Amino acid sequence: MELAYYSDYAVRLVNTEEPARNKDSLTSVEAVRELFGTASQMARRATDADVTRFRSVRGRLRAVFTAADEGDHTGAVDLLNSLLLEFPVSPQISGHDYLDEEGRPRWHMHLADHPSNATAGYAAIAAMGLAFHLTEFGADRLGLCQAAPCRNAYLDTSTNRSRRYCSDRCATRANVAAYRARKRQEALDAERTGRTEDSSQETTTPTDR
Repeated sequence: MELAYYSDYAVRLVNTEEPARNKDSLTSVEAVRELFGTASQMARRATDADVTRFRSVRGRLRAVFTAADEGDHTGAVDLLNSLLLEFPVSPQISGHDYLDEEGRPRWHMHLADHPSNATAGYAAIAAMGLAFHLTEFGADRLGLCQAAPCRNAYLDTSTNRSRRYCSDRCATRANVAAYRARKRQEALDAERTGRTEDSSQETTTPTDR
């Protein structure tokens, strides 16, 4: 697995909730299992008790994104470090599923899942993946969508650190909203200008002939 894949664990979990819209898709053990994707072995360990535990971890991960998005990079790191301490990982060298042209394993780092429960396993991988991303690219690469009321989490992988939205859909929606706002303002400005000119003409004293 690539480290970018691990960091996506955090994004997937955070985005199961949309606080501004009062939406939460993390309501069942089936929803918990879906978050694991292809990691079916970990998913099978999930129980109803993990729903509440996952929500707790989700809130802590969102706090990391929120701090980073607000420019509090030290705060984001402190929050992430607390998760890393509570949910440690066991790194292992693996070569499964990756073979070179001669049939030999392509060795890579793999984060072994935590044996105690599904939440601990998922949280460990999500926190470590996010930590790798933060230390490699910077805390300012962790963001929350600027297209209100979305606020979904995203990882900025743009070359110029310019990403502001979680998806093309939100970017388009925000651009359309900004365009309409500019047009409304232009219309108001034109109306005010017209009223000012009319008022000026009405108060002008006619010259005597």
